[in-house]
Amino acid sequence: MDLQLKDKRALVTGASRGLGYAVALGLAREGCRVAVNSRDAAKISAAAEKISRETGTQVSGIAGDLTDPAVPARLVEEAVRLLGGLDILVTNAGGPPAGAFESFDEAAWQKAVELSFLSHVRLIRAALPHLKQSKAASVLTVTSYSVKQPIPNLVLSNSVRAATVGLTKSLALELGAAGIRFNSILPAWTETERVIELMTFRARQNGTTVEEEIAKQSRESPLGRMGTPQEFANAAVFLVSPAASYITGVMLTVDGGMYKGTL
Repeated sequence: MDLQLKDKRALVTGASRGLGYAVALGLAREGCRVAVNSRDAAKISAAAEKISRETGTQVSGIAGDLTDPAVPARLVEEAVRLLGGLDILVTNAGGPPAGAFESFDEAAWQKAVELSFLSHVRLIRAALPHLKQSKAASVLTVTSYSVKQPIPNLVLSNSVRAATVGLTKSLALELGAAGIRFNSILPAWTETERVIELMTFRARQNGTTVEEEIAKQSRESPLGRMGTPQEFANAAVFLVSPAASYITGVMLTVDGGMYKGTL
């Protein structure tokens, strides 16, 4: 299938590793010109160079911390300058720390809101004028299947990511007439550095090993394993592409069947 992504222009945040990196690589493989972002200038520069070298496509790295209110608008403007416009926005950020409700103070909650909700709001708000000029505008927010099935010891993520899903659905309804599609992917446990960090936390809590915790969590999937970043990216690249032109307002679980509900 031709996803019609050649020469489309995309900004992907949280892309120096994990899911964001996999999405940026997948878009570049389809001929999309990509700007990628993370907090660490050296890491995002290396990621951009690696993707560009592998795909032969223009990939530009832009450093910036999404929890800084001034950064999202700067990222969008820099991406537009580098790419000559914007067709696709993928809003992705690392998740809040693990822990029980009583272990977090007000500052921890505020930081989680900045990272896992307001970063999406600010990026989308800054990108809208440019997306309105595109004939194939698409926004993908990256959240978690925890918004449907809360994950133990992830109360910050369970709570705050639900707001991003509400935002995504609302904007799909509000801005469909402007020709902009909004969807979200709700990944479950995927083999990323972030998941290794969470499995390390569980291992300390339970007196086990990281390998044992990974095996235990993998048994929650009917497929008996965690997902890979590429499997996530395959779904993401399709959703943002013109090939998915009649799909909007969808909250897609890419979870290997770990979510046990029917809706």
